[in-house]
Amino acid sequence: MNTIVTEAPVVHHPVVSGEQWLIERKTLLAREKELMRLHDQIARERRALSWERIEKNYVFDTSEGRRTLSELFDGRRQLLVQHFMFGPDWEQGCPSCSFMADHSDGMNMHLPHRDISLVAVSRAPLADIERFRQRMGWQFKWVSSRDSDFNYDFGVSFTAAEQARGQVGYNYGVRSFPSEEAPGVSVFYKNEAGDVFHTYSTYGRGVEVMMGAYQLMDLTPLGRGERDVPHKMEWVRHHDRYEPTPSERSAAAGSCCHSHA
Repeated sequence: MNTIVTEAPVVHHPVVSGEQWLIERKTLLAREKELMRLHDQIARERRALSWERIEKNYVFDTSEGRRTLSELFDGRRQLLVQHFMFGPDWEQGCPSCSFMADHSDGMNMHLPHRDISLVAVSRAPLADIERFRQRMGWQFKWVSSRDSDFNYDFGVSFTAAEQARGQVGYNYGVRSFPSEEAPGVSVFYKNEAGDVFHTYSTYGRGVEVMMGAYQLMDLTPLGRGERDVPHKMEWVRHHDRYEPTPSERSAAAGSCCHSHA
């Protein structure tokens, strides 16, 4: 049997003494500190944004029955919503949104201790959501907005007429978009009187707030490996659909040879 060997790309990079490396690292550290301070400042400005009251009575299909947006808070004051791309006629959820959701269960062990509930929302029927969720092994709450205007009102689903025009309202502008569904993250607050407010939404690359794996990739020499590809996340697969990596293929081949030795 012929084994296909995939060679890693050759990386050409300056190599310096330990003293020179430390000088360069400290220079970069100063820039990283600037970025952290800017990040903290933007977070303060985000929290200072005005809110808008939710007047419409959004109702969702959940595994516990029909629930309102207010009930999705589960007794907490803050609600994070992942707008998960999974259309009514789709066989499965979007791979990129699934990449985001792969981070949710780990984070969701901590969020309730900061008075935050997390829920994913899609227009797919609840039965399709549950089937896909079981396949992926996820535990977080995921509800269907199929019978409500929720996705349209928050700019993550588009009508056939909008798509036919080739221009949809997304990420606070008008642009073309290749799908009837789009990703996003929205935040809501509920006060003591039970009033619900929309405090923030982010779209486009803003959804990288859920992609912790990207932050780790950004620390590595090869980074995300997306610079020379037409679509930045075209490499992403559902986590149960990846082909074996070269090292996994090599290990499997070695195991096979050993078993026939």
